[in-house]
Amino acid sequence: MASFETIGRASAPDGTELSLVRRGDEWVVRIAGQTLMSSRMHGSEDALANIALDKAKNTGRVLVGGLGLGFTLRAVLDRVPATSKVFVAELVPAVVEWNREHVGHLAGHPLDDTRVAVKVADVSHMLTHAHGTLDLVLLDVDNGPSAVVHEKNASLYSERGARMCREALAPGGVLAVWSAGADERYVSRLTKAGFEVEVVRASARGTGSGGRHVVFVATKTKVPPREPEPARAPRTRADGSVRTGGGNAAPRKRR
Repeated sequence: MASFETIGRASAPDGTELSLVRRGDEWVVRIAGQTLMSSRMHGSEDALANIALDKAKNTGRVLVGGLGLGFTLRAVLDRVPATSKVFVAELVPAVVEWNREHVGHLAGHPLDDTRVAVKVADVSHMLTHAHGTLDLVLLDVDNGPSAVVHEKNASLYSERGARMCREALAPGGVLAVWSAGADERYVSRLTKAGFEVEVVRASARGTGSGGRHVVFVATKTKVPPREPEPARAPRTRADGSVRTGGGNAAPRKRR
């Protein structure tokens, strides 16, 4: 069997090496020598978009976090109308360059679509500045919440990150998150932030066989979650005893 040929190398912001390699018609992006994504197994990347689009009522403004090989973006473009605007946040400049120069054909050259605006930036930055204007957010960052490789990405899947995603969405907007595996704690964070959550299994190959990944689909509820009221300090009576419990004092007996 032929060996892989290295086409390009780059560094992530934390210094970790990424490489683009090819063997025949297969293209692979590696991180620290390990396969991150492959052109032969992108079924769950397609599913990330399709599952979310099945749920979304509006698709006027879509944010895709993580370009990869472009398969999720292509799945979005194949289904949203010509009037939609699709924003792409990609942290590593070389990934964008590789798509334009080497692998764009794999997903039908998605960056050439006039609906697409790609920005080399942390997706958290774009979420923070969205201010409730996005209809759909798709996140394929790191390995998802279940197996974060880069510690910096963990904040995106924290309670604060869940709230940030909710605040970026318009009422009824949908957040879809790709993950290498299930994570009940992340479901709990999304629910606490004010989402209705579904967990959907997706085939890595798109054929129903092979590895299984997870897509978290979270719909922004109409009413934001209420912050718990701070506990009241117990009041001390004149005789030094402490009054406990809430509400009004018990009524006095009539004489």
